[in-house]
Amino acid sequence: MYLSTEKIKADTQQFDWIQLYQQRLEVVKDDRLKSFYAAGTFAPDTPIKSIPFVAVDFETTGFDPKSDGIVSIGLVPFDLKRIHCKGAKHWIVRPRTALDKESVVVHGITHSDIKSAPDMMRIVEYLLKALEGRIVVVHHRGIERPFLNAALEKRINEGIVFPVVDTMELEARLHRAKPLTLWQRFRGHALPSIRLVDSRERYHLPYYRQHHALTDALATAELFLAQVSHRFSEDTPISELWK
Repeated sequence: MYLSTEKIKADTQQFDWIQLYQQRLEVVKDDRLKSFYAAGTFAPDTPIKSIPFVAVDFETTGFDPKSDGIVSIGLVPFDLKRIHCKGAKHWIVRPRTALDKESVVVHGITHSDIKSAPDMMRIVEYLLKALEGRIVVVHHRGIERPFLNAALEKRINEGIVFPVVDTMELEARLHRAKPLTLWQRFRGHALPSIRLVDSRERYHLPYYRQHHALTDALATAELFLAQVSHRFSEDTPISELWK
């Protein structure tokens, strides 16, 4: 049975991703997607020490993948032993929607920056090759996976699905597990921030400039390694972390 994107979104942690990749391989038409799915993924019980990861960050024109677009992409491959900076990539791409003034203030990418930038389809083959055979790590899975899926659907009428490890969600497990009591709220207490910069500070990681796709990808990779070192084991199965 073919699993729709909507079904996958319902509870991705429970899916057999190997089977899903095989199913998608049988139905996709685009050769780049065929190559991506043919590379396969990992069994749920695979220890994370055996997995190659890639941290990914997108800067976008807004927060809605249906109406907004990607303006920059950063990625950094890594594993539990080291971050492979030599394999890092950064692209500025031209979105098919107008730049929003508020988003320009956030990421600093202007109309002049994207004027000569390529459409994402010019670099999508390189992007998918960089993701092949790796588990994607992001900080807030509501951006990278849905935006890439929407971008491909708009351009080639075929989307993409893949498991992700979300470092924000891993922080939420620890710091958002219990809501504040009425007394705590009355006394002005607040839940700890799980933003990337604040999460890194808890692990005594250095401050980096925010909202640059490549820097944020590197920051996410470092945060994940710190989370594993402090809270997990290298033998932790990937099924405990991905979504």
